[in-house]
Amino acid sequence: MNIPLHWHTEPLLLALVVGVSWAHAMICGPYRQRYMPSAIKYPMAAAIKFHLGVLVGYLAVGSPLDQIGEGFLFSAHMTQHMLLIYISAPLLVAGLPVELMDPWLEVRPRLLKVLRFLVHPLAAGLAFNLAFSVWHFPELYDLALRDRTIHIIEHWFIFLSGILMVWPLVSPSRVLPRIGFGAAMIYAFVLMIADLPLWAALIFAEHPIYETYMLAPRICWLSASQDMIMGAVVMKAFNEIFALTNMGWAFFAWYRKDR
Repeated sequence: MNIPLHWHTEPLLLALVVGVSWAHAMICGPYRQRYMPSAIKYPMAAAIKFHLGVLVGYLAVGSPLDQIGEGFLFSAHMTQHMLLIYISAPLLVAGLPVELMDPWLEVRPRLLKVLRFLVHPLAAGLAFNLAFSVWHFPELYDLALRDRTIHIIEHWFIFLSGILMVWPLVSPSRVLPRIGFGAAMIYAFVLMIADLPLWAALIFAEHPIYETYMLAPRICWLSASQDMIMGAVVMKAFNEIFALTNMGWAFFAWYRKDR
């Protein structure tokens, strides 16, 4: 079978990818003294994280993985989502130029108040799990696969709610800081169990629940049912690795602090 695989080079997508990377590089580089006078030197570590986040985001939605996930394999589509949520989102948040962002937010107290509510662990965790679960309802999921615009909206919902979800754990900001070590362990544990209903629905379904993948030509050894189970495994693996990593980091950081 001839599978149409290509890299997305749509002007809007490339403009977004190149634009945010260019803006970050210019603000942190040549215009650092103008926009971030408190930054003594180029924030190399943050820049690497940010640009890696952009790259992973593009690999998720701009590489051939997008066509495979859109028309053939649920597990490929789930991999897209996991790359956006658990790799791209935390790298982008950790790489934000806080010397610019924090002073800008401090003079906008109303916006800061709204953002503090949105990145509160309760609000952020609830928003993410609600958005992720609702978009995986069969009717909405298949609709997104059939309509490119809705598919893009789906990815933005999942990605932006993922930004909120990871913020309490990886934020470098002083005015929107990450939560304490104990709270981080509890929050990460809750995230680890919050997706269990969706995982169970995918793992224990008697037949494939997404029409697109039931009707899709089989491009590998996986049947439609096996592909759905594989997608659930991918989802849970990314979720647990992210949660356990943050729980472990919080525990050992707490331990070192109290020694």
